[in-house]
Amino acid sequence: MHEILTLQFGQQANYVGTHFWNTQESYFTYGDEEQSPIDHDISFRAGIAADGSDTYTPRTVIYDLKGAFGTLRRENALYELQNPQDPTQLGSWAGGAIPLVLPSITQSAYQQALDSGAEPPSLSSDTVRFWSDYNRVFYHPKSIVQLNEYEVNSSLMPFERWQTGEELFTGLDREYDLLDRDLRPFLEECDHLQGIQILTSTDDAWGGFAAKYLERVADDLGKGCRWVFGFQDEQRMTRERKLLQRANTAQSTFVLDSVASVQIPLGNVPRALPPHIQLGSQSRWETSALQSAAIETMTLPARLRSTESARAKLDALEAVLNGDGKRRVAACTMTIHQEALHSGQDPETFDVDLFPSSSQLFGTRNESTSRAHIFSQVKILRGDRDQLADDDEESHEAYRRRIGDFRDSSHLSSLAFPLLSSFPGIFQSTRSPRNVDIDVSVITSTRIAERIRAIEADARRLIGLDEREALCEGLAVMAEEYADGWSSDEDDDED
Repeated sequence: MHEILTLQFGQQANYVGTHFWNTQESYFTYGDEEQSPIDHDISFRAGIAADGSDTYTPRTVIYDLKGAFGTLRRENALYELQNPQDPTQLGSWAGGAIPLVLPSITQSAYQQALDSGAEPPSLSSDTVRFWSDYNRVFYHPKSIVQLNEYEVNSSLMPFERWQTGEELFTGLDREYDLLDRDLRPFLEECDHLQGIQILTSTDDAWGGFAAKYLERVADDLGKGCRWVFGFQDEQRMTRERKLLQRANTAQSTFVLDSVASVQIPLGNVPRALPPHIQLGSQSRWETSALQSAAIETMTLPARLRSTESARAKLDALEAVLNGDGKRRVAACTMTIHQEALHSGQDPETFDVDLFPSSSQLFGTRNESTSRAHIFSQVKILRGDRDQLADDDEESHEAYRRRIGDFRDSSHLSSLAFPLLSSFPGIFQSTRSPRNVDIDVSVITSTRIAERIRAIEADARRLIGLDEREALCEGLAVMAEEYADGWSSDEDDDED
């Protein structure tokens, strides 16, 4: 068994994570149904419920702020805590207590229907208030970690600055040893840990929290596969907030590069969307669905059974992307194969670029329009499309003939991406499909250098003098790794 642990930090990460775990739950088969191609032991753990029955819960630790969990409780229908109160969060006050009763949160109609076994109603951006409103799985109580020091969406103590997250982790870790309390129980259940996937926003305080957390993980576990999916908010916002987010992103990008084996930035609002993808940019439920579909697809080979031809562990995928160990930032692009508008026509194909924009806040330099040089590529193709795999290999050969060899691998699985009742209707169609064919390409290229250089240029204007020199120098070194070892067409022409 080669287990994968998941760490989730913050609101956007937990919206994404909820979609991810709902998808994993949909792969379970029962009774006489055909065996699922997914090896559930990789992402789920077996346990015993309070009544002695067997349970299967995600291998995940979920961190969020006070008020962010909605109606999700640490204890649930599978587990009833022996001691509902967490002793680590109790004070030493021995006197009388005055109870403070907060207004209760009404359970969503979707959750009520799931609990009663009824057909759940349709969801919308207006009815989804919390990520727990569309959650379809039970978690182990140890998976739920509420940080009471900050409250979600607080205007008095906003959880926005990178240093705030760094300080929060340092304080909590000094008091409780977070890895020993939260992560180690899940690590000790693994026979052969395949890797850790980290879902976190990187342009707010969660970037600082995640960076310090992974520094501790690296010190404790040494080398290993640690894939960081870093979410960045690209909605329109005030200039002051955008400046703060760019400063946070610069610090996250630099620090995570030394503790993550792969770092994949994902914007929440792609710059261009095809007409058949309708995405509400103000809805976390919708933006996280697109991000989750990409993450679930790109990590699919690592969860397949050994009998599946597309199976590949995280370290094998990583070896292709980052064989020399120096290019740890990768870009992600999705291809959606949508049902044709008219029957009898070939399916329509739409590309969605999730790599955040590299445009600068200061200066006038725009992202280069020249063709990027690709160093490595991992492509996951899902759906019953054998011919597509052949076409993809032909395109790879054409690319090699044009610019020379590069590392690449393709993995084809017949398992299409399921469209559940908890998933928003962002993929428009004339019918109501139950699944959609999705391809994901994870690429390292010279385009990433442009992105990192833009972050460095902004950091020189946004970061304080004490931290600026080391940060900007480190980002410059990172960018250089995406320019070494090749010559442009122009150079070749001059020769």
